[in-house]
Amino acid sequence: MNILSAENLCKSYSEKILFSDISFGIDDRDKIGLIGVNGTGKSTLLKSLVGIESLDSGKVTTSRDAKIQYLSQNPYFDSESTVLQQIFKGDSEVMKLIRKYELVVQKLEKEYDNEVLQKQLNEINNEMDSLDAWKIESEAKRILTKLGIRNYEAKMGVLSGGQRKRVALAAALIQPADLLILDEPTNHIDDTLIEWLEDYLNNCKGALLMITHDRYFLDRVTNRILELDNGKLYSYLGNYSVFLEKKAEREQEVINKELKRRNLFKTELEWIRTGARARSTKQKARIDRFEKLKDEKVNLRDTNMEITVGSRRLGKKIININNVTKKFDGNDVIKDFKYIVLRNDRVGIIGANGQGKSTLLNLIDGKIESDSGSIEIGDTVVIGYYSQENFEMDENLRVIDYIQEVAEYITAKDNKIITASQMLERFLFSKEMQYTIINRLSGGEKRRLYLLRVLMKNPNILLLDEPTNDLDVQTLTILEEYIENFEGAVITVSHDRYFLDKTCDKLFVFIGDGEVKQFTGNYTNYIKINPNTVGSNHIDNNKTKVTQKEKAKSSYKNKQRALKFTYKEKNEYEKIDENIENVEKKINKVEEKIGKAGSDFIMLQELTNEKDKLESELETLMDRWEYLNELAEKIKNGE
Repeated sequence: MNILSAENLCKSYSEKILFSDISFGIDDRDKIGLIGVNGTGKSTLLKSLVGIESLDSGKVTTSRDAKIQYLSQNPYFDSESTVLQQIFKGDSEVMKLIRKYELVVQKLEKEYDNEVLQKQLNEINNEMDSLDAWKIESEAKRILTKLGIRNYEAKMGVLSGGQRKRVALAAALIQPADLLILDEPTNHIDDTLIEWLEDYLNNCKGALLMITHDRYFLDRVTNRILELDNGKLYSYLGNYSVFLEKKAEREQEVINKELKRRNLFKTELEWIRTGARARSTKQKARIDRFEKLKDEKVNLRDTNMEITVGSRRLGKKIININNVTKKFDGNDVIKDFKYIVLRNDRVGIIGANGQGKSTLLNLIDGKIESDSGSIEIGDTVVIGYYSQENFEMDENLRVIDYIQEVAEYITAKDNKIITASQMLERFLFSKEMQYTIINRLSGGEKRRLYLLRVLMKNPNILLLDEPTNDLDVQTLTILEEYIENFEGAVITVSHDRYFLDKTCDKLFVFIGDGEVKQFTGNYTNYIKINPNTVGSNHIDNNKTKVTQKEKAKSSYKNKQRALKFTYKEKNEYEKIDENIENVEKKINKVEEKIGKAGSDFIMLQELTNEKDKLESELETLMDRWEYLNELAEKIKNGE
């Protein structure tokens, strides 16, 4: 059953187009992951679907009586509300009833002999029974406890940002919904809770649409991926692993088509330069073809961005942590911890929230001092610290000025100079974006820019505190490649299991009461040996490996070519332009029908299939056109 239909949605900010003329539907069995580079409009799209953000054009239609619950990336909260009051702020009948019940109970605690209130409570009890509201209240408390929120009467204003996000997540999960829309639900929750959330969403009835950068999470939960890329929306059936494979195929197809277009354009340009005139219908059609080829140019982006930055010299002494202890409010956060950092260490730090992971990085960087013990830093050490919070950024600066404040260039391993502008391009900031004022960037784009500023210091020690929280998948891939080639130690706090497996071969495990356990191996190795410490679900790395497929594509231009036309080729050559034009007209008519189909998704599917077949036929004709015209030129030149 279709729950939501989005038709021809368009949204832009100033001159920046976020998405243009995109359409899709959500079925009640869909578990969809929405991915794309930060700043492409993913959160804006979710807000548009629930009516928080207005659209420039297009229409969103939901099925009758469909219930939709939405979790914002930065949820609103009333600082004076208790946790339970915040949970029950929904507009549904059952949420209103629960709020009414809680209010009467509070009054009765002060006026326990008030007969009017007691009568009201009895009536509400009967309504609660009829709507099965007791189950929802019990489920709310169970989920809150599971998410680490145990004081239900605590005021929202005194909770940390991570705790408030978890309360908002619980509020979204407990309310009955046909469609659950979640923006970054895995931020601010640790590994155990992420695995619990995986199970919860997999067992949850109804549709799901979510933004997350946790690639294992996408692999486990989703059965469909929507990718927002350069204003367009692409749909892939399958989980994240399938998406990687199909995206690679799509990008290769785009590259092949553009290279073919350039080859055809070159041939036609030479013909035009001979001074050809439109003396016949055939020649006019060929000139029109040339103009169309010129207009169809595609800018191919470099998808294999390598960051081969040269490294600073690192002496023998790096970082020695000697029996360090740190307490907060009399409680041990780190107790008698010692470790000698090695030159090429790749250390991941894991554990529950609030156990001291970030504290260890702050101790190493000198932001805070230990209560006892010492940390010795070598003279040649230059630390680059990507902090989770409190990073300073003058948002009135232009993007390129913010980076050039640190360095105007860095040196690659081959002694080649890489400018700040070139590094920005490698971190997905186009030349146009580099002169944008920072306050116009999205939150994710600002985090990506901050990461690049840290790396522009050309450090030889990297401290990364939750780098995966606000960085998109493509940026994380770039960072993973950087770490792989980095000649120095990297210490990372993260709950992203995929990132830990990709970048770390040693773990510091915070297990509580200040105790830190050291383990050699990546996250998956640790879980195999200690299944109950961080989470119980086994992670299968093979699920996220991309299968490399080789496609054997036949091409007419690779065939041995005769020096004269056969009878069949001669007839085909004379009709090929007309045939191409006819197929193009058919495609245009189908596109017109698609535009008029509205929310009739059965017809849309049929028309889309018809369009795909026609486009395939057109591609075959274009291949044949290329072959016949090249053969004609060779025959003409007597080759």
